[in-house]
Amino acid sequence: MQFHLLQQEAFVPDYRLLYNHTPMTCLSDIENIHVFSEDRIITPKALKQQLPMTLEAVRTVAKGQNVIKDILDRKDPRLFVVVGPCSIHDIRAAREYAEKLKVLAKAVGDTLFLVMRVYFEKPRTEMGWQGLIVDPFLDGTYQIEEGLSLARQLLLSLAEMGVAASGEALDLISPQYIQDLFSWTAIGARTVESQTHRRMASGFSSAVGFKNRTDGNWQVALHAMRSAKYPSHFLSVNPEGKVAVVRTKGNPYTHLVLRGGHTGPNYDVGSIVACEDALIKAGFTPNIMVDCSHGNSAKDPAKQVNGVNAVIQQILGGNRSIVALMLESNLNWGKQSLDPKKGREGLQYGVSITDPCIDWVMTDKIIRRLHKALGTILLKRGKG
Repeated sequence: MQFHLLQQEAFVPDYRLLYNHTPMTCLSDIENIHVFSEDRIITPKALKQQLPMTLEAVRTVAKGQNVIKDILDRKDPRLFVVVGPCSIHDIRAAREYAEKLKVLAKAVGDTLFLVMRVYFEKPRTEMGWQGLIVDPFLDGTYQIEEGLSLARQLLLSLAEMGVAASGEALDLISPQYIQDLFSWTAIGARTVESQTHRRMASGFSSAVGFKNRTDGNWQVALHAMRSAKYPSHFLSVNPEGKVAVVRTKGNPYTHLVLRGGHTGPNYDVGSIVACEDALIKAGFTPNIMVDCSHGNSAKDPAKQVNGVNAVIQQILGGNRSIVALMLESNLNWGKQSLDPKKGREGLQYGVSITDPCIDWVMTDKIIRRLHKALGTILLKRGKG
């Protein structure tokens, strides 16, 4: 029997035979039907070359990462506090906030390590502004390349100022552009179940806090921590912007973030003890951050103080698992509505356009109260 090697040709199906003899004209009839453009943008490597880290910036980020890891390892008795705007929409206001935070951080540094919330992307349950990276001009023009550049510029300026920064890893590509400038990273309540985000977190250099789900379920965050702890292999892009298989070692520095849920707060003693027990049973050091905003405040900024009070009382009562807090804070109180047709026109300076925030006066008061109330007990907790 003879075998003949035939030249392989592209297979072109006769769609008339497949679809009731109705001809299809070309591949565009079935591919990218709802896509109207694919615009190339600057690669991560190129943006970093345009906006490189200075030695001072490297020192700030490294110090922030190391301090937080030492706190999670119980080598540093301080609490770390992630505090700042719900989202960044105004670079000038963000820098002014950072200047104030720098002064406050120095005043309370023996007890508290302050990290600024610098969130550039916002997950939306329905519709709304998606953050500075996606829509930097607040007008629906979606100049994402400009947004990435503005985000990196701001983070560099904060790092050079000596202010440690934190962010939420929401998009799967943007961390390639800015993740090197974060000292702490959050995986949010809407993405905590995402296997891709868990894999991505397994490769981050910073510690990662996994939030409980929006319904209050924190077991999901525990599963995410376990997943991120181990090596992973996944598709992403490399610094040159080319598709690559990323292989990670696993991230040993993850912890739980309790942010409340639809049924109410979860910073009470019962919730904290239940989380401690579950973390220990799963083989983790029981490290818990209490997010005083979001579900724990029912998005009423004034109620954030309730979470702070609960943390103070529990630590004074002997709690050792609460190692961090989060506050949503801006220069001025509350929130304002954004009209995409007007963009920045008419917006009040220093007021959130996403979740409502406490103002700087209240922020300063809360942080100094934490410092005064917990200074002695935290030092004792560190020696225990």
